[in-house]
Amino acid sequence: MASHPCPSDLPPLPALTRAECDVVDTYLEALDLMGRINPARGSDTYRSLRAAQGLVSKAVRLRDALTLMHERGESELHAATLERALRVLDGERRAGLVGPPRRG
Repeated sequence: MASHPCPSDLPPLPALTRAECDVVDTYLEALDLMGRINPARGSDTYRSLRAAQGLVSKAVRLRDALTLMHERGESELHAATLERALRVLDGERRAGLVGPPRRG
């Protein structure tokens, strides 16, 4: 089993608005589901089906968070800040599960 860093070992998350937190969290949750759906990694249609069904609610949450940001006049995504948050939350590994496995 892979070891994960303890919370004290992680760099601190950058300051984010609640809507930005929702965008980052929901984006990562959707990535996790996409990784479970990935036909190059899966072996179980039921597991993939359940993950695909879950994507619907994640897409709605992501839309709602972005709508809230837009309605508040937050017209820009602060990419550098959000990138730091994604890195702290293991976004690179999680995004890597969406593509085909690397051949070694």
